[in-house]
Amino acid sequence: MIVSIPRTAEPRFPFLRRYRTLFVAAGIVIVFALVGTAIYHLTSEVKYDDVIAALQATPWSDIALALVFTALSFLCLICYDLNAFRYLGRKVPFAHVALTAFSAYAVGNTAGFGALSGGAIRYRAYSRLDVPPDDITRIVAFVTLAFGLGLSAVSSLAGLLVAEDVAPLLGMAPWLLRALSLIILVALAGLVFYSRDGRELRIGGATLTLPDAGTCLRQFVITLADIAASATVLYVLLPDTHLSWPAFLAIYAIAVGFGVLSHVPAGLGVFETVIIASLGSSADVEAVLGSLVLYRVIYHVLPLIIAIAIVLTTEVRQLTHHPAASSIRRLGGRVSPLLLATLSVICGVMLIFSSVTPTPDDNLAFLARYLPLPIVESAHFLSSLLGLTLVIAARGIGQRLDGAWWVVVGASLVALAFSLLKAIALFEAALLLFLAVSLFLTRRLFRRPASLFQQALTPPWLMAMGIVIIGAVCVLLFVYRDVEYSHDLWWQFEFTEEVPRSLRAVLGIVIMSSAVAIFGLLRPARQWVHPATPDELRRAAEIVEKQDVADANLVRMGDKSLLFSEKGDAFIMFGVQGRSWICLFDPVGNPKSYTDLVWRFVESARAAGCRAVFYQVSPALLSHCADAGLRAFKLGELAIVHLKNFEMKGGKWANLRQTASKAVRDGLDFEIIETADVPQIYDELKAVSDAWLGHHNTREKGFSLGAFDRDYVLSQPVAVLRVEGRIVAFANLLVTDTLQEGSIDLMRFSPDAPKGSMDFLFVRIIEHLRDKGFQTFNLGMAPLSGMSKRSVSPVWDRVGGALFEHGERFYNFKGLRAFKAKFHPEWEPRYLAVSGGLNPVLALMDSALLIGGGVRGVVGK
Repeated sequence: MIVSIPRTAEPRFPFLRRYRTLFVAAGIVIVFALVGTAIYHLTSEVKYDDVIAALQATPWSDIALALVFTALSFLCLICYDLNAFRYLGRKVPFAHVALTAFSAYAVGNTAGFGALSGGAIRYRAYSRLDVPPDDITRIVAFVTLAFGLGLSAVSSLAGLLVAEDVAPLLGMAPWLLRALSLIILVALAGLVFYSRDGRELRIGGATLTLPDAGTCLRQFVITLADIAASATVLYVLLPDTHLSWPAFLAIYAIAVGFGVLSHVPAGLGVFETVIIASLGSSADVEAVLGSLVLYRVIYHVLPLIIAIAIVLTTEVRQLTHHPAASSIRRLGGRVSPLLLATLSVICGVMLIFSSVTPTPDDNLAFLARYLPLPIVESAHFLSSLLGLTLVIAARGIGQRLDGAWWVVVGASLVALAFSLLKAIALFEAALLLFLAVSLFLTRRLFRRPASLFQQALTPPWLMAMGIVIIGAVCVLLFVYRDVEYSHDLWWQFEFTEEVPRSLRAVLGIVIMSSAVAIFGLLRPARQWVHPATPDELRRAAEIVEKQDVADANLVRMGDKSLLFSEKGDAFIMFGVQGRSWICLFDPVGNPKSYTDLVWRFVESARAAGCRAVFYQVSPALLSHCADAGLRAFKLGELAIVHLKNFEMKGGKWANLRQTASKAVRDGLDFEIIETADVPQIYDELKAVSDAWLGHHNTREKGFSLGAFDRDYVLSQPVAVLRVEGRIVAFANLLVTDTLQEGSIDLMRFSPDAPKGSMDFLFVRIIEHLRDKGFQTFNLGMAPLSGMSKRSVSPVWDRVGGALFEHGERFYNFKGLRAFKAKFHPEWEPRYLAVSGGLNPVLALMDSALLIGGGVRGVVGK
């Protein structure tokens, strides 16, 4: 398929565009540093011991209430997804939606970037339930937009009702707060009225399809209940502030909004700054700080642990005998890596923060009686480094690397021992033990044989490391603000000296994180791509003969590079164009090797500084692509003819019957030339091919299309049409030993071939394959066919649909679909899988260049 794509305009600031992600990450780190500074000054009169005392003084009844409202909040969050499915008109089992949504929000609330982190879980889980990629994207967009609009509505409504109480806390006049709240509410009400029939809203160049009024109102009620419940979690934990619940609801909603806008993971620090600044004058700051810490544990950490526990229970064998439990177990296998990755980050941050906070005096005195000082000092210092190791290795856990699994298991078990040796930290040890046990129970999921040290840390992960380090420094300065700094502190080694241990721990993690970041940013890119060797082509051909996909025979062209599975029972064929590594079709061979092959291909492309692209892949591969962080974009539809009952009888076959009869009267003879006999007619075939190329003023293509190459043509049978013994048309057959599917690639005609020869050749080939026992015939893909025309269709589908309808001057889209439709096939979707942004357009351009043989081939013919 050759797709003509208009050249995009050159960006005004190419340097900024190229390093945009890095600059955004650096900006978020700077924002967090400023927030940390603000918190440090806001708590200038607060002592660490007072915060711990306030935390310990929280009544158990308040904690129990907080747990109840946390459960209510997450129940509402599950309803977000249920409402999204109802909006799309899809029915999915409640248990599957509940587990997926609960897991997505447990990760999204804790790791931040809910649309990405929670969206990744939804993509993995819902794709396993056969939900199309487009619908999953709409679900993610629905829940993200619903929360944003709902948050605006709730905060504005609360601000309007209790402006007198809230405005002074925000440094505003009550009339100004009421005016702003009223403007937002009127705008939202107008939006709901405008969308009452599901209309479209154009914002700049984007088109947003709005839900109908009933869906909007239902979602508003859900969002109101969610925010009210989550705000109440913190409200019941706070000391007596003499602040009404509606007023606090407004402050809470504003704090959450600022946290989301900051793009700091989970709004860490930003949310706390707004709460402290708002409540500091009406409550003890140390008590507010203690409540915020407890709120983070109850509302963020505890749901994550529960989600992991739910997934782990499905691993128990006796539960999997029930069909529903077995189904949930498979779903759990899709979401548990991201859950465990988030838990690894939490455990790592916990170890780092505990290394800069003092040990309780009783615990320290106990350790002094039984352990020598060097052991306690070493355990304290190494625990901080192990914490950073858990944070770094968490990325590999999310990507299911076996190397990351070993690193996290080993680090968590060693850190568990150190947590007891340095401070008898029982909660810390219990959480690390839970992480290790969870990883042991899910060992089957971490089978990707990729080295952890070969993974390039992306700017978001470097940003996360920077936030953790800045957070540790802020905690250190807060805890020991009364201690005067001295160079001698670095060399003090005593049981009672906590500050030197914390300083050395911070220095250790700063040095280690800097080394990791520099290594990740400066290491040379690996570029190992080479054309397939004759031995690799022989091995690939042996695999092709034993599988079902006829198009896999295109590997015989020898113009593609090959990546084999570890066992050598499957391979990926791909080409490199520009900064795109383009895999053609699904992997070929043993399906059990697909996951590792997809993963290795994506990581190899990224390590070389390129984008990984999967071109013309089936829906079956999309879940594997989603695991690797890729999105699916529809390319068109593949036409499949079922041969078992193929007979040209009835009215719908009348035209083809007449064409075949006329071809026989015109003297056309059909013959299959077996592979061994093809060399005898090679010169005749070449003459027909040269005449066809000259007549159409075109050149040979490649990659997804075969070229008239001697080795390629001689590798498979050939179907020919003769007139008085002279070959006037031919097509090479693509077949495998399984007799599952047949197809053709090259189809060339002499200029003087009788009219209707193409239809006649197809008919006879299909009949021949049917008689040989083949099950299906692959007619190839109709580009841009079957694009969604619904009002909620994404921009990609809309552009593709417009090209299909009105792009005949560039490519015969409708004509190709109409020709294939003569044979009444079943249509199967085919996709382009690549990361988002501009990458789909760039990947499609590179694919066109690769198929056409460069710019000259695309611009020409």
